[in-house]
Amino acid sequence: MISEELAPDIQHRISVDGYTVVAYEFIPAQGIGAETILCLNGGPGLPCDYLREAHSSLKDEGFRVIAFDQLGTGASDRPVNPSLWTIERYVTEVLTVMDALACTQVHLLGHSWGGWLAIEFALAYPQRLKTLILEDTVADIPHLSRELDRLRQALGSETVAMMNRFEAMDQLDHPAYQAAITLLNYRHVCRLDDWPAPLQRSIDDWNMGPYQTMQGPHEFLYNGNLRDWCRVEELKRLTLPALITTGQYDELTPACAIRMREGLPHAELHVFPNSSHMPFYEEPEAYYPVLTNFLKRYSGTL
Repeated sequence: MISEELAPDIQHRISVDGYTVVAYEFIPAQGIGAETILCLNGGPGLPCDYLREAHSSLKDEGFRVIAFDQLGTGASDRPVNPSLWTIERYVTEVLTVMDALACTQVHLLGHSWGGWLAIEFALAYPQRLKTLILEDTVADIPHLSRELDRLRQALGSETVAMMNRFEAMDQLDHPAYQAAITLLNYRHVCRLDDWPAPLQRSIDDWNMGPYQTMQGPHEFLYNGNLRDWCRVEELKRLTLPALITTGQYDELTPACAIRMREGLPHAELHVFPNSSHMPFYEEPEAYYPVLTNFLKRYSGTL
């Protein structure tokens, strides 16, 4: 489904908090009346390219697809103001984008950090959602940190000691430390030899301001303002249908996905056996049937 990148049918400029956020809309053949999939990409600080290009083809399945560059990323404004980088402000941003694009009720798809944001939005505005799709994400950052430590330990005691030493000295740019992070990325972020162009494009344009403020210096160390974030108990309030997906080798591990499923009363979980953090690129032949089957089971009853 992602053999070629699709140009958006409409590009929108939306005012959010006095800044401009750029959204991309893909319209199915039937046009008006199609149900909407709103995609929230990972990061924080990543342009939406990688998730947008992986899901724009769902318009061929009859869905209106919307993605947007979150404030601070991509074609959207990039203010330098750490006070803006909070999950609460991003929830308001999602609501503003939905209202601007007349999205009364959507299938909300959140990947990685976008899944944390989707959970927060669902808890605040459950009436605005038809389904919740949580991809390669978590609802408990402290639990994730323990899981990431387990993945780091698999590199071996010498490597772990080296990483701990450079972290203590705040020398995360040392070549030996970066080599360890590169290995973890290829094991647990994307296991493809050559990363897809949209993914590489997003990574090359990463705004580290939001990322470091909210998450931390890299994918395997969480010390930002979300380090204590946990919504497992609150998930029990959500009664809408939910799909949880993850890769067997995901940095946001299957154990994290199971923890989410235990909180959500109407969730189903699918683990892709040959994927890490990007099943839509690593294992598309398995990923898309799972997603489209779920969407179509819960479509047509607005």
